[in-house]
Amino acid sequence: MKIAILGAGNAGCAVAADLTMHGHDVTLIKTSHAMHDDNFQFLLENEGKMTLNEFGEIKSANIHRLSRDVSEIRGAEIVIIYIQTNYHEQLIERIAPFLEDGQILLINPGYLSTAYVLKHCGSKDIIIAEAESSFIDGRIMEPGYFRVGFRNVRNPIGIFPSSRKQEAAAKLDQLGERLVYLDSVIEAALHNPNMVVHTVGSVMSIPRIESSKGEFCLYYEAYTRNNPHTWMVLDALDKEKMDVLGKLNFARMPYVEACKYRNSLDDTMDAKEVFLNYAEMPTRAKGPTKVDSRYISEDVPQGLVMLEALGKALDIATPICTALIEIASAALGRDLRAEGRTPEKLGRENIHRILRDCGKEN
Repeated sequence: MKIAILGAGNAGCAVAADLTMHGHDVTLIKTSHAMHDDNFQFLLENEGKMTLNEFGEIKSANIHRLSRDVSEIRGAEIVIIYIQTNYHEQLIERIAPFLEDGQILLINPGYLSTAYVLKHCGSKDIIIAEAESSFIDGRIMEPGYFRVGFRNVRNPIGIFPSSRKQEAAAKLDQLGERLVYLDSVIEAALHNPNMVVHTVGSVMSIPRIESSKGEFCLYYEAYTRNNPHTWMVLDALDKEKMDVLGKLNFARMPYVEACKYRNSLDDTMDAKEVFLNYAEMPTRAKGPTKVDSRYISEDVPQGLVMLEALGKALDIATPICTALIEIASAALGRDLRAEGRTPEKLGRENIHRILRDCGKEN
């Protein structure tokens, strides 16, 4: 298949190489000069060669085409957005003139960016897909070289409109990325793991992040077998997320169970043990290395503010979510709610349209 990937950062480059190895015709599009320009320049000078080190197994692929022109999404069967969610609305508005009827727009992850697509691309006959998390986790270690930290065994995604799930699956399954299909993009948005694990672990660890001078590792330090109190805050936030899911008649799946579903095929394992095994993997990268990092500046406004917005729309109290937004805003000295996914920014009618689509609202 012909695939266009918007975003040439860590995940975009890794998945572009992976899909190329699966035999797809991939165009990788760099959407900004913010990060990873040296890596993109290397790819331009080396025929798109990207090397993946997956736990000692070294594989390389030559990505078919490299570009900085977003209009090159034309003609792709599947267009994948792989940029930080802070910039989703601007990118969706930017690509709207070039999206074509019949395409699938896969947003990975989404945080309910379907609402932005409805806002800016409502006249397009496209299918929208939202993933919970990146198919491949890891980092670009040097130009052209990506070290895989983890690969999901299942990749849950939601489809909008839900009536076109079967049609979408017929194409998306060809990606070879072990996809499973949810009832709604709302489930994908709420089960984005970073909304819970990044925000609680980072906000609770602000003094340690500052004092560590770049040596902090969230998974090793914030979530350990002997650290029950951070887990108690995580569980409290997770309950609020499940209250929203429950009000919509979705399964009240806890964070650790969603993590287990993505990360392990062993149904007999304890879900928290699966997460702790993941957290203790030696391939876990250090981070956040500073307080004003994506762990807070992305996942609080894009994740927690979105959760709070859904809670308000459904008359569900979210005091822990609200408290974390307030504390993070105070720590960074700016209003993260003003930067985030409020009902006004997502569009109240877009939210209600998504709810109606999955039969959760009359």
